[in-house]
Amino acid sequence: MTGKMVLWLLLSCVVTYFVCGIPFGLIVGSKEGHIDIRRVGSGNIGTTNVARSVGAKAAGLTLFLDALKGFLSTLIWSHVFANVLFMGNFERMAPTADFGWMPSIIFLFAIIGHVFSPYLKFKGGKGIAVGFGAALGYIPAVAMGLLLVFLVGAVPSRYVSVGSISTAISLPIWAAIFGYAPTTIYPLIIITLIVVWAHRENIKKLAHHQEKHFSFHHSGDKDKNA
Repeated sequence: MTGKMVLWLLLSCVVTYFVCGIPFGLIVGSKEGHIDIRRVGSGNIGTTNVARSVGAKAAGLTLFLDALKGFLSTLIWSHVFANVLFMGNFERMAPTADFGWMPSIIFLFAIIGHVFSPYLKFKGGKGIAVGFGAALGYIPAVAMGLLLVFLVGAVPSRYVSVGSISTAISLPIWAAIFGYAPTTIYPLIIITLIVVWAHRENIKKLAHHQEKHFSFHHSGDKDKNA
């Protein structure tokens, strides 16, 4: 790696961290439901808690904005890297190529920013929406695989957490199936570990049959189940 490459990578990681740390669930909950989403339901700022505590419209907006920040991060920085570092040669950014790990690192920092938000004392969401967006901006074929796994896990069970955890675990598996370079896959494995860790309370609830089925807000859930 050249010094120029290191500087651009550091810049991109810092920018991605702060952009993806923006807590859209908190903002939308305040604007749409006039509540602090951290103080209702599960206290999580993600789409599921917004859906339960505010409603479908707010949840949809949260989902869109969280996915969008991930999507733009990997898409824009992939183009920046290709143009600034490789004279417009986008093939060098492909997940099967020698520098495919660079957008994969951006993917990782999108997750880190969202889960450990600098604006919320390093607390945040669980990384599913932003992760889907980041995958869509960089590895869309894998993103479709992730969506499939999520639906297969979440729809029959009506447990969003089942779909989310399954999706996270499948990320490096899909990457391997598509033949991505090992250096591209390594950051994806770290993403899996972070997202599964972020769902640790859900895993405990599932193990004790205490996890709540998904539903939209009607009368204001107050218990911690999202």
